[in-house]
Amino acid sequence: MDERRGWIESSHPLLSVRQQCEILDLSRSSVYYAPQRKVFSGEQLTLLRLVDEIYTKYPFFGTRQMSDYIALHNQPCKRHETRWAYEHLALRSLAPGPHTSKPHPEHKVYPYLLDDVEIVRPCQVFSTDITYIRLKHGFVYLIAIIDWYSRFVLDWQLSITMEADFCVETLERVLAHSCCEIFNTDQGSQFTSKDFTDVLKKHHIDISMDGKGRWADNIFVERLWRSTKYECVYLQEWENVVSVRDAIREYYRFYNNERPHQSLNGRTPSEIHGKILH
Repeated sequence: MDERRGWIESSHPLLSVRQQCEILDLSRSSVYYAPQRKVFSGEQLTLLRLVDEIYTKYPFFGTRQMSDYIALHNQPCKRHETRWAYEHLALRSLAPGPHTSKPHPEHKVYPYLLDDVEIVRPCQVFSTDITYIRLKHGFVYLIAIIDWYSRFVLDWQLSITMEADFCVETLERVLAHSCCEIFNTDQGSQFTSKDFTDVLKKHHIDISMDGKGRWADNIFVERLWRSTKYECVYLQEWENVVSVRDAIREYYRFYNNERPHQSLNGRTPSEIHGKILH
């Protein structure tokens, strides 16, 4: 657990909990929520890390393909073991099939709006998703919001839980200084939640959600996750949330401002987007 949680005072005379969280770069959900720490055995951690790496390379693998692949190339592995790993890592196969992201049954699901839309400028379409970042003794969750046209990472945040709060906070920060016409997500419960969609409605943004089994609907964020993991996360074993947060902050500065993108004809996202992220 991030030790800075203990520095938050609910009765601070000058600063609200939200303001204190912003100063300490913490998600409010990590302050209000006290989850039981998951303790994994050595064998479980080995399996989680293996599934993490293989899935990043082959995100179309379902649990059956994953268990067969691991058994063929690494170690004996049963399907129930990969199902357990997918559940703990909040994974789903990107290939068409029944194991797609499911919204909360009480949340509204919006249609996909981008089938016939030509993306021709920055701030036309924003998109987001959540992935997992492995630490030495567990995992944390990462959300990022990108501009489709420029591939610019507009904002991001880490959280120790999968609750919607850290997604809403990241969205509010982005829309405080930038806006778009369409915002696309998958059908995960964090994005179908009323708190999240109400922020978009407040800014008069059209809401678009990936169709079931349509793995390519949010492909630009999936490519961002692949780059983030291979070019940053997998380069070393991270001890704690603070160390991986610092590394991701530096990586996204590099990703936006220095790393040339083949899809952008060798230019950087900041060149296309017209701003520099410090």
